[in-house]
Amino acid sequence: MKTIFLKLTFFLFAIFFSGCKHNNDTSNTKITSSKNEVLYAKGLEIYKYEGYSIVKITNPWPEAKENFTYVLQEKNGIIPDSLKQFTTIQIPIKSIVVTSTTHIPALEMLGVENTLIGFPNTDYISSEKTRKLIDSKKIREVGTNETLNTEVLIDIAPDVIVSFGLNNSNPTLDNLQKSGLKVMINGDWTEQSPLGKAEWIKFFGALYGLDSKANTIFSEIEKEYTNTLALAKKATSKPTVLSGAMFQDQWYVPQGESWASIFLKDAQSNYLWSDSKGTGSLPLPFETILEKAQNAEYWIAPGDFSSLKQMNESNPHYSEFTSFKNKKVYSYGINKGAKGGILYFEWSPTRPDWVLKDLIKIFHPELLPNHKLFFFQKLE
Repeated sequence: MKTIFLKLTFFLFAIFFSGCKHNNDTSNTKITSSKNEVLYAKGLEIYKYEGYSIVKITNPWPEAKENFTYVLQEKNGIIPDSLKQFTTIQIPIKSIVVTSTTHIPALEMLGVENTLIGFPNTDYISSEKTRKLIDSKKIREVGTNETLNTEVLIDIAPDVIVSFGLNNSNPTLDNLQKSGLKVMINGDWTEQSPLGKAEWIKFFGALYGLDSKANTIFSEIEKEYTNTLALAKKATSKPTVLSGAMFQDQWYVPQGESWASIFLKDAQSNYLWSDSKGTGSLPLPFETILEKAQNAEYWIAPGDFSSLKQMNESNPHYSEFTSFKNKKVYSYGINKGAKGGILYFEWSPTRPDWVLKDLIKIFHPELLPNHKLFFFQKLE
């Protein structure tokens, strides 16, 4: 699915690394004496103790064999000797560098966006609050694409750098750590559950000593999503849905167990590839898509197109689909920030309730008559 492919382009603005301290045997951390604070996320665990917390990243990238353990030390907190092998970070942190736009909403919702002092390629940030900080030169550019600027990061010396990895290989992060900088992996992008992905706000809450606030924010998101899910079940029909678009010579559709597919299911639609196995995107030839989905009622997320004309100019065969002819094509590509960054990429992981409401409004407008579409817009 091109949606997923385009999402991965945002990962190219981070460092891919394996330099953080990690382990595969966690028996000596004695985490069994504390309750995991995380409910839905599969790759995040947070255990709170007197004077410190343990944060474990158990699925930093797909099929990862490594896991990462971090110790968050409160003022005057005493760390057991068995935990001193792990990266220790003093909290609450006062400054941070993040490397994915998906991290921005958590900072803003927690009210700590002013602590963001660096980001790779700031043009991709869309949120108005953070853009004001960029425009006032309070956030430094720290590199582009796969390469973070080591000299700039050493100069601004953030309390922590939060990045992510697509695999376990990147020597640049080793150099940053050898320079004394603290680096943490954030694996939110590997989550497939909408609420699991959103729950990673607790990761940032722990860094700022704002666990209670993060829990409250997530509880509200959970409530909104759950209530909206219940509302969707009142639908009396399930319209057929196509998703994705051509990239080079293949059409990419979200696989049936993926984050995007789960939304379509929860919104009570009949997504035509919902029975496919996997959590990524499935490449298929155009002919296969046309045969199965030519008469689909809706077309959701056809890449980042902003008009039907633009789609037709890209590939005239798009006009062969009934959804195209009937103008039932909805794209996330219209709602953009001041520099062209797409708000869907930035905010949808943290606000799955907004995504679900959009889709229900599209498929079953009678259930949400007063909802105004935010992420998805009808193409004209």
